[in-house]
Amino acid sequence: MHLRSSPSPDVGGSLKNSRHPSILRVMNDPHASLRDRVLKRVLEGAGESDPVIRRAAAEGDGAPADLQPLVDKIHRHAYRVTDEDFAGVQKKYSDDQLFEIVVSAALGASRQRLLAGLKALDDA
Repeated sequence: MHLRSSPSPDVGGSLKNSRHPSILRVMNDPHASLRDRVLKRVLEGAGESDPVIRRAAAEGDGAPADLQPLVDKIHRHAYRVTDEDFAGVQKKYSDDQLFEIVVSAALGASRQRLLAGLKALDDA
């Protein structure tokens, strides 16, 4: 079975020009449009955190220096995130802002993994 890539609905901004352009690609499957809608709502919808920060968290790169270590850990080893990882950033960001940033990072990381897996299947 071969899955073909198709362009994602425009989720705007820097993701189009990111160093991870595959974050916008989806494979033809019944869930692609739902994933795109969720990602768009999380990254661009109303929230307490800056959409630019949420997008950077999803991309895994370009977050403010104080957040980048947390974003990196979520992208690489989310199961290792501890209270200590939040201690420093809680002084600057509210719980609601941190929740949105963490969700953005987790969605971005999961999307990158999903697309890498689907590409591997398509290449096989």
